[in-house]
Formats: sequence, C-alpha cells, structure tokens
Amino acid sequence: MATLIHPTAVIHSGAELHPTVQVGPYAVIGPKVRVGAGTVIAPHVVLDGDTHIGERNQLFPGAAIGLEPQDLKYDGSHGPVRIGDGNQIREYVTIHRPTRGDEITRIGNNNLIMGYTHIGHNCILEDHVIIANSVALAGHVYVESGARISGVLGVHQFVHIGRLSMVGGMTRIDRDVPPFTMIEGNPSRVRALNLVGLKRAGIGDLEDGEVLRSLKQAFKLLYRSEYTFAESLEKLETLNTNDYVEHLSKFIHLSQLPGRRGLIPGRG
Repeated sequence: MATLIHPTAVIHSGAELHPTVQVGPYAVIGPKVRVGAGTVIAPHVVLDGDTHIGERNQLFPGAAIGLEPQDLKYDGSHGPVRIGDGNQIREYVTIHRPTRGDEITRIGNNNLIMGYTHIGHNCILEDHVIIANSVALAGHVYVESGARISGVLGVHQFVHIGRLSMVGGMTRIDRDVPPFTMIEGNPSRVRALNLVGLKRAGIGDLEDGEVLRSLKQAFKLLYRSEYTFAESLEKLETLNTNDYVEHLSKFIHLSQLPGRRGLIPGRG
C-alpha cells in the first residue's frame, strides 16, 4: 500500500482506503473517509467529513469533497457524502456535505463532472450524468440519470433536472427541467425534444420506435398544441403510454406540488 501513496500525502489514521487506492502528492484525507478499490486520488485533493467513495473513481487535482456547506443554517454536523463507482471528478470540483446530519449529498455511478463545477449541499445526482465546466448547483438540486448540463451556468436551489434532458450552455435554470427535453436561454425555455440524447440512449430503437413516437406525440401535445397546459396534461393521461411517457407525466405533476419550483415553460 505504501508504494501507491505519495509520502507527502496527509492521511488520518482513522481513514479507510482499499489497498489498491492510489494517492498523489499533498492530498489530504480526513478520519471518517472511506475509499473503495481502484480509486485514484490525484495531487492536492481534499477529502473530509463522513465521505464514502466507491470503486474505480478518478479524482483529479484540487477536487475538494465533504467539506462544510455554504449554508448559514449549517448545524456543524458531519452529514454523509456518498459517491458511487466509476465517476470522473475533474479539476477543482467541490462537493459539499449536507446541512444537517440526518440528510445526505449523493453522487451515483459513472458520472462525469468537469472542472470547476460546484455541487452544493444536499444535492443528488443519479447515474450517467455529464456536467460541463464551471457549473454551479445550489443546494438540494436533484439531477436524474442521463441528464446533460452544458457549461458556465447556475442552477437554483431545489430545482429538479429530468432524465435524459439537455441544458444548453449559459442557460439560467431557476425551475424544473422536464425529462427528455432540450432547455436553452435566459430566461430559459423548453426548445425541443432531446432526440439526439434519446437515440444515443437507445430509446429510438425500443419497440420499433414506438417509444420515441409516443414521446414526440406527448411533446407536441404539451408544447405545440393549442390547448392550455392544464388541458394538455389531462389529455396526456389518455395517450397510449409507456414507462417513458408515464415518467414525463409524473415528473410534470410532481413539479406542481408545494415546495417545488414549477416547470420551465415552453417557448410560447
């Protein structure tokens, strides 16, 4: 194990690192940190708090994970930060612990988080998410699997970003992003169905394209018809739905509940 840890790294005796973990120069690892097999920790990485990192992750230089949140309500506790397997966390990414000890900040599996991104307290990222450079996620943001967030933008606290959605660069995100859509602008608007993302995810091939056709029909009903949005939601329930259309419908209904931010509107 000693051959994989640079002598200048500072690792607390209470930390638990799998024997295959590599630690670069001047990295700092706190007493409650757990790191799984095959993870590579680059120079100047800081890991603190109750932070558990899974297997085969790559933490690039300067990343800081598990530090205190930027929240005046922070109660001083070491709430858990949980990171799954196969993630790439690039240069100078910051991922903060939750505000309270009974809450969590969680990153799933196989995500790519590019340089200078900030993931605030209580954020949840599912799997296969890509976040480009210099994105700031405020507290309590939830990002569903397969979402793509382009660079140099901010996401308001408590926003939900839907599955396989695509957010354009420098877009202002202050409300929920519907699944399977493309969002762009300031103020942001739903521009189109994310056809490229859907096809790359294999959805265009499911059931001879019926899933993609149904999503196109749902999108047209919601954003290109003459109905009010409330009327469109009612008619959406009558479509020959599948799991994807049902997920879209459920997401939209949940976004209307108290405590949620509501939906980013269409172009009209």
